[in-house]
Amino acid sequence: MRTVSVAEAKVHLSEILNQVETGQEVVITRRGRPVARLATVRKAFKPLPLLSGFRASMPKSKTPSAEIIRKMRDEGR
Repeated sequence: MRTVSVAEAKVHLSEILNQVETGQEVVITRRGRPVARLATVRKAFKPLPLLSGFRASMPKSKTPSAEIIRKMRDEGR
């Protein structure tokens, strides 16, 4: 992990971003104290394919959901 000062980060920002893109983390310091860390952005997790597969595997209920919820509520669950 590379450490740079705020002044150095201002001057060499493009170079620092190139390094971050390759996976290196960079800590930016102000007066010797760490104030920020630059790291690559992870791709967003897309659960929709997993969710649709899970939903397809669930058995279909003949009773509407609202009726099930009402019954559970009335039973105090």
